[in-house]
Amino acid sequence: LHHFPIDPTAETLYATYMCHHIEPSSVDSYLSGICSELEVFYPAVRAARTSPLVSRTMKGFKRLRSKPIVRKRALSKDELQRALASLGASPSYDVILFATILMTGFHTLLHLGELVWPDNIALQSYRKLTMRASVKLTNGAFEFLLPAHKTDAFFEGNHVLVQRSANTPDPHSVFSEYLKKRDNLFRLRPKLWLRANSAILARSWFMSRLRGIFPRDISGHSMRAGGATSLAAAGVSPASIQ
Repeated sequence: LHHFPIDPTAETLYATYMCHHIEPSSVDSYLSGICSELEVFYPAVRAARTSPLVSRTMKGFKRLRSKPIVRKRALSKDELQRALASLGASPSYDVILFATILMTGFHTLLHLGELVWPDNIALQSYRKLTMRASVKLTNGAFEFLLPAHKTDAFFEGNHVLVQRSANTPDPHSVFSEYLKKRDNLFRLRPKLWLRANSAILARSWFMSRLRGIFPRDISGHSMRAGGATSLAAAGVSPASIQ
């Protein structure tokens, strides 16, 4: 393919060849994997990998040919308020559900995957679904139990508490409206987040509605990022946000 010498030396120029075809950071990982495989047959391969020529070559290509990191933009409070206003004066049940998830994700800093049902069947687990029985609603706050998440090593769950806000939009009022309609339709169903057709809220359904309102640089993670940014702007310490 490239007619380079078989022996892995610093002068082989394999890194130079590969950096012209794929991302240099990937080449760096490839070289480490290649060394693990070839060390049995070529004991000096690690010395070639760490040689100044290879190290400086990789450093230079990372500066010259690396692609910029593309991150989704954080959702702002103004965008959140405009989105809720665009839903209309008499929204349907599904629209209220969408607004509730949007507000809850923003104010609780939860990952979208902790609020919706995965599209990938292999990732679906009823153990991770939030139940209606865990909800506690008062005049000043609402609370529910997040049964499990990726940092919950002992599967104890976390109690998520959201207080009423004097500013608009208020997550408490949106959640209260959803809960009222949900209980009228599905009083005997145990799951908290249900669509009008009684199906569990799926990630694809939520994302299709999100993309219908916001530009492409807003994703499911933008709610969590926007909530954290809003707290930081309000003077909340980074330790508390984490």
